[in-house]
Amino acid sequence: QVQLVESGGGLVQAGGSLRLSCATSGRTNSNYAMGWFRQAPGKERDFVAAISRSGSRTDYADSVKGRFTISRDNAKNTVYLQMNSLKPEDTAVYYCAATWTSSGNYYRGGENYNYWGQGTQVTVSS
Repeated sequence: QVQLVESGGGLVQAGGSLRLSCATSGRTNSNYAMGWFRQAPGKERDFVAAISRSGSRTDYADSVKGRFTISRDNAKNTVYLQMNSLKPEDTAVYYCAATWTSSGNYYRGGENYNYWGQGTQVTVSS
């Protein structure tokens, strides 16, 4: 069993930055591809970013490309989402997700992930 705990959310003004963290426990972090998703009130959960288990491959939603950076430190069993130039439309609950893989793949679809965190709220004021 894998437990994921997100942290780092909060209230920030438009144009500001936040860094989210996702700490993994229960299994070796390096065996899992990881992703970040977000869900705004009344909307479906959307893909934000994904990273392969080694960290060598990453993928981003078009809406965050160039502003957000996903990274990981397998020694610390932690995945990060650095969010810069935040916009009010980035306001959402952000979720970390993990899936075991033996490959170097990363995944956009939420259905590929077996484990989810409880979420952390990010609010961007205009």
